[in-house]
Amino acid sequence: MISKTVIKKVLEFDDPGRIGFDFYNDSFRDMKFVECEVIKKEEYSWQEPSFFKERFPQYHDFDGFMHLDEYGNLWGKMRHDKTGGGEVLKGVLASWDELASYRLPDIDDEARFKDAPLSVVPYKNRFILGSLPGNTFSLMRKMRKMELFLEDLILETDNVLKLQDMVLEKLLNIVEIYGHMKCVDGIFFCEDWGTQDRLLISPKMWREIFKPAFIKLCDTAHKYGMKVFMHSCGYIYEILDDLMEVGIDALQLDQPTLMGIEKLADKIAGKVTLHSPVDIQRILPTGNKELIEKSACDMVRLFHRNGGLIVKDYGDYTTLHVQYEWAEWMRQKFFDIGGDPRIKK
Repeated sequence: MISKTVIKKVLEFDDPGRIGFDFYNDSFRDMKFVECEVIKKEEYSWQEPSFFKERFPQYHDFDGFMHLDEYGNLWGKMRHDKTGGGEVLKGVLASWDELASYRLPDIDDEARFKDAPLSVVPYKNRFILGSLPGNTFSLMRKMRKMELFLEDLILETDNVLKLQDMVLEKLLNIVEIYGHMKCVDGIFFCEDWGTQDRLLISPKMWREIFKPAFIKLCDTAHKYGMKVFMHSCGYIYEILDDLMEVGIDALQLDQPTLMGIEKLADKIAGKVTLHSPVDIQRILPTGNKELIEKSACDMVRLFHRNGGLIVKDYGDYTTLHVQYEWAEWMRQKFFDIGGDPRIKK
């Protein structure tokens, strides 16, 4: 059975015969992301603050590096930060008065996707995912800056909804493009909704403001037969039922023990697929082989219900201070108990 079929069966709980694998080294990967045209400008790369001294003089003494994104948000990161991440220093919408004149970038320009089908030709047997730049919260909170946007959800609800409509239109256009390409099996987006112990906003507010956008996104993807993968960090237990209801097919969680692994399984096992490594916060960084292997066994035991589990690597073990050997313990245990696809039968 080819990887594409296995992952589809995993997602549909249709007895795939093994778990899914999404490992980034040369061991095995059932999945592949399409490659799209990326805009390359000097200001989009990390620069010394002096590079932006005329446009953003208030940050000339910032002790780190800065870059602009294509939305117009100014990002900063400290000099010791090797992750490439950072956070928004100044959102493009400093005031809601600027909303009427603001124009989103052409993230839905079909020219960006013209080579995407060719990029996956060598991987036609894999399950192909097309990425979105986020969902509405992920994009909007950067355009206003996180702490301001959380206030806006209460004080500027009408403006938030107007901006969300603008962002959602672009995202739906991207999903439509993927659908028409006919080479994409699913879409993937990252949108972190949790802190260590709770949702960033009340579940009631999430349902009122953001759930309708999730429904439209998932419905559009499903119209073309595409599955929906969502990444979120943090504790999101309060909206798991909602995420399953709107049509999320796979939850990509890097910290599955954060909500309690048994509690999480009781909620989602057999209903939505878990796409996850062994917990990157509490398990993998310990370097404890017995604990890492036990956690892998627990994940297969709890979530593999004739499907329902895709195991993966984390993309940046260096930042986590996770040694290659520790990650290899995880991979090998998953192969041992999840059905090793590298063994010819």
